[in-house]
Amino acid sequence: MLRRIVLSVAFGLSVALTGYAQSPDHSGCDGIPAALNCKLLDDFEAYPSGDPPRSWRDTRGRDLVRLSKEGVMTPQKNVYVRSGDGNQFARVYTDARALRAVRSRRNGLTWNLEKRPILQWKWRAQMLPEGANEQDEDRNDTGGAVYVTFDTDWLGRPKSIKYTYSSALPVGTTVDYGPLKVLVVASRTEQGLGTWITHERDVVEDYKQLFGGSPDATPAAVIMWGDSDTMNSASTVDFDDFLFLSGPTSDPSTTASSEKR
Repeated sequence: MLRRIVLSVAFGLSVALTGYAQSPDHSGCDGIPAALNCKLLDDFEAYPSGDPPRSWRDTRGRDLVRLSKEGVMTPQKNVYVRSGDGNQFARVYTDARALRAVRSRRNGLTWNLEKRPILQWKWRAQMLPEGANEQDEDRNDTGGAVYVTFDTDWLGRPKSIKYTYSSALPVGTTVDYGPLKVLVVASRTEQGLGTWITHERDVVEDYKQLFGGSPDATPAAVIMWGDSDTMNSASTVDFDDFLFLSGPTSDPSTTASSEKR
């Protein structure tokens, strides 16, 4: 059984803990100060609405497979590009299933943490699995998460930070599953459902706090995730505007639970 440690944290002021309500009034790097050297991973504007985001993949063992490949997505687990209010985004849906969509070094991920340690993204939880709780292995579903995955530990297991939109846990909670560190950055009990939220995370500082030491200069993967299989429930979470930045766009002393815009 995986070792689990649960604690509530408030990281130091060097960590950007931004999480604020915001409509997607700009796309990609539009509106980001030039000094922050914004690099776009994906804003989902280049894909036809209704299609899978073709730059992302699922995994089969060590292989990456296209999301459009037969059997990868089903009516119970899928990710499609959707449109609304002049904006496009990716919608991850699961019904008693789990789904990942991966951008890795093998399919176009080029992210230098020394130059751009900040990850920014937007998401909107429409539905989260009822009764889920990441602290309990028997209820461990997460309707929406963003993984940042690094190279392996000494046992050959990939190390990952899982930024989580939790059904129940408060913002700032961490759960330790060995090489997987869960960090709750949004919660239905605090942020509710149906609102776009923008997050900025200093991934280097998060890694130091959660793992100790320094991370690889280039992460192995960024993953959009949803699962509702343990609770036999359903989840729908929208993702948008994955950006890499050289610094935070707002005061890094502002915490996720208090920032509202």
